Amino acid sequence: MKWLMAVLASVSLCVSTAQAADYVEGQHYEALPFAVKTRDPAVVEVVELFWYGCPHCFRLEPAVDSWKAAMPAGVSFEQVPAVLGRSWEPHARAFWTAKALGVQDQVHQPIFNAIHLERERLVREDDVRELFARFGVDESAFNAQWRSFGVESRLKQTESRINAYGITGVPAFIVNGKYRVTETTAGGQAALFDVINYLIQQEQAQM
Repeated sequence: MKWLMAVLASVSLCVSTAQAADYVEGQHYEALPFAVKTRDPAVVEVVELFWYGCPHCFRLEPAVDSWKAAMPAGVSFEQVPAVLGRSWEPHARAFWTAKALGVQDQVHQPIFNAIHLERERLVREDDVRELFARFGVDESAFNAQWRSFGVESRLKQTESRINAYGITGVPAFIVNGKYRVTETTAGGQAALFDVINYLIQQEQAQM
């Protein structure tokens, strides 16, 4: 029995190593032309670029939550709302407004649900304000943040990051400011987080 367990462990290790070796730059992930500075060099940073109106992002959200719950130690994760079209801007503004008001955890999934399940576009300020009100956000508090300096700054910073990351679609993941991974490059949703975890391990090994 011990001999059999040793053989199985050896086979498992070989399979795992083979799978990791199969992740090829330019095929399963892309290296950014220039590394983008991360917030904390002591940890590996993973950024998801998304859009509330994107059906792929909506379908991926449960998998993102599952991965985040079991995220490797020494990793920071951030979701960033991309703006790649005029209709995307109100959704990004809603995200940063929620952050400023401290209700992002409460309204994040409801915004997704409102757009994809309830068929609300949420591009009008009044519609977003009404949704926030369902979660106890006072109208005056909402109004104070919607076009505040802080939210405007966040939008401008996000635009700079998107340009640096070179993304043309979402969802897209940036690992430690160096690598870009999508469902397409990874070979599907099932492999997406395997590739991300592989890149995390590579980065941690160099720290």
